[in-house]
Amino acid sequence: MKTFDLSLYLVLDPALCADIGMVETARAAVAGGATIVQLRDKRATTASMIETGRALKAVLAGTGVRLIVNDDVETAVTIGADGLHIGQEDMDVQTARHLIGPDMILGLSVETPELAAAIDPAIVDYAGIGPVFATATKPDHKQPIGMAGLSRIIDLCPVPSVAIGGLKAEHAAGAFSAGADGIAVVSAICGKPDPRAATAEIAIAIRKARP
Repeated sequence: MKTFDLSLYLVLDPALCADIGMVETARAAVAGGATIVQLRDKRATTASMIETGRALKAVLAGTGVRLIVNDDVETAVTIGADGLHIGQEDMDVQTARHLIGPDMILGLSVETPELAAAIDPAIVDYAGIGPVFATATKPDHKQPIGMAGLSRIIDLCPVPSVAIGGLKAEHAAGAFSAGADGIAVVSAICGKPDPRAATAEIAIAIRKARP
């Protein structure tokens, strides 16, 4: 049985984290209450991703916080990450599951009710749903869906879901009311002068918002 807590899902961004680095940002965020950390760096080589991933694993060891790798199967498998997250354009979920094996967490990005309804819960463990709002951290994102769109997609989603896209502490109540199991944040933590305090603020909002 896979156990993971989507409630405060940090997606690391190398540019935003440049001042203190992704590893130190993750360390601070976990101290502040992050429950999952995703390594996402679309421009890095696999060798660089493996190096960063191993450093993140060391930081997360013993915390119970899961490490998810975005899109890079080789890195996820090599470092023994807890999971892999893929988008609709990355690869099909059957291929991903075959490559990572049965025990690794597999997340999938979905932007429409149709894509959510098509998820096979025997293959995919959770869905990343969004973008809820426009966000500069992913300039090529699809049309924002808003909280109403988030709710519609979650209604059709057969697996746990995490909302993503321009989310901050003040959006926690709306996301959980829409049925999300967590919120994923990037710029609300990455690049903040005090990532631990920024994470703690979101964690407090989530505790108040969770049903």
